Amino acid sequence: MDATAITHRFIDVHGLRMHLAEAGPEDGPVVLLLHGFPECWYSWRHQLVALAAAGFRAVAPDQRGHARSDAPAAIEDYTILHLVGDAIGVLDAVGAERAVVVGHDWGGPVAWHTALLRPDRVRGVVGLSVPFRPRGSVRPTDAFARRFGPGYYMLHFQTPGLADAELAADPRTTFRRLLSATSGGTPPPLPVVEPGGGFLGFLPEPDRLPAWLTEQDLDVYVEEYRDRGFTGGLNWYRNIDRNWELTAAWHETLVTRPALYLAGEHDLVIAGVPADALADSLRGTLPDLRGVTVLPDCGHWTQQERPEEVNAAIVEFAGGVS
Repeated sequence: MDATAITHRFIDVHGLRMHLAEAGPEDGPVVLLLHGFPECWYSWRHQLVALAAAGFRAVAPDQRGHARSDAPAAIEDYTILHLVGDAIGVLDAVGAERAVVVGHDWGGPVAWHTALLRPDRVRGVVGLSVPFRPRGSVRPTDAFARRFGPGYYMLHFQTPGLADAELAADPRTTFRRLLSATSGGTPPPLPVVEPGGGFLGFLPEPDRLPAWLTEQDLDVYVEEYRDRGFTGGLNWYRNIDRNWELTAAWHETLVTRPALYLAGEHDLVIAGVPADALADSLRGTLPDLRGVTVLPDCGHWTQQERPEEVNAAIVEFAGGVS
């Protein structure tokens, strides 16, 4: 059997049925790969193969509410405590006492909080796109409204059913416009919804797909979201204030596990922040920061846009933490 072949199975995590994609030797050190929104295991297709080839056991779940994994109906079932619990449950299911945890986009906060809340299970943590941000003193939705105004996309997502219906009306258009408009090569869009408009309004229709994205890739995303839709992932955003309340005991607590951070220079998450200032900020919150890399001409979809650089960075980092 090809050691780099990607296999699929379902596991039970505290009553939640989760889909896993895996590659690599069963006895290899585990690297847990946590995707963001609106994504799934397929976002890690390049990393699964590369990590397996390097001797690691790579595990990429569909996180709760996404693709083939269960999507609880209640909004309050998508808190950061549920998500960290799922990550630990996956490690238990694959028999990993400890792992390197890698997260992109929304998977980043899950990875950072897994290292924060369960450092005993984390050898090291890698954040792609979303840096670690210690819990602040202001309720997140209040902070977003002050900084960006009421149309900020995360505030737009707070209304149940609104963005859900828009994104699900034509999933192929949703993925094509979102993945293309926030890709590298152009300045990132301002993620603010116009009054009376929708989320896709600030994401123009592309003339062509970016080089890293194919029509076949879009086929996969559309198929993976065919049954679940987008509500589960959107419910993560609807818990940002609840997460702030639930993590009061960790106010301004730092992540002490070995850490690595990578992002694209055109990523809307870090738009306008100089690389040096970003690195200085991260050093203040990650005492064992092993590196910060800002990838030129790369947008938000870090590990898909620049797989070779990301693969090399993860392999080197994972091989250097104990």
